[in-house]
Amino acid sequence: MTDDADADHEPDHSHGSHDGHSHDHDDHGHSHDHDDHHSHDIEALSVGVVTVSSSRSVKDDPAGDAIVAAFEGAGHDVAVRELVNDDLDGIQSTVDRLVAREDVNTVVTTGGTGVTPDDVTIDAVRPVLRTELPGFGELFRRLSYEEVGTRVVGTRALAGIARGVPVFCVPGSENAARLGAEEIIVPEAPHLAGLARRDDAEEEPDDGDADETA
Repeated sequence: MTDDADADHEPDHSHGSHDGHSHDHDDHGHSHDHDDHHSHDIEALSVGVVTVSSSRSVKDDPAGDAIVAAFEGAGHDVAVRELVNDDLDGIQSTVDRLVAREDVNTVVTTGGTGVTPDDVTIDAVRPVLRTELPGFGELFRRLSYEEVGTRVVGTRALAGIARGVPVFCVPGSENAARLGAEEIIVPEAPHLAGLARRDDAEEEPDDGDADETA
């Protein structure tokens, strides 16, 4: 298994306005209430971390350690941590089982995102997703490019929503896992998890609103 998106940099994420004015508006020129936008955020996540590897163990898993440290450092809880072999069915069943748990509202996998024959994480996880979030892979590769250059073309980072749970797949190197977790996943997962659960709740029928017929 090869994972070439090995980035350990700290990019400057400060964004200044080009014209000195605030741009907190939507496409129609209406201002947004930032607090309302994040009103559905989940303050304390309960995370499932899955390391995909046929050669590592939970005690020798620097990439998984980096993901756990990023979440716990932000005040979130790791509900379950597992290690699975580079096996498509095993990876898929593990992710599918975790997103169905009541005590898990975010899942992160590390490993198996490259192009060797045993890199099957993306192929295993994609069918489980209801909705893909292509911006995650795009942003991950952009940040990784600063460190590894054009080798990012061999990285298939993925994210999406499965059963109302955000799922993120990052490479198996420690630096790449840390980059994905610290720079993207931990900052955005609370918002995505809240929105995903809200959307699922809105899709469920409310028995109290059902018409009563005699």
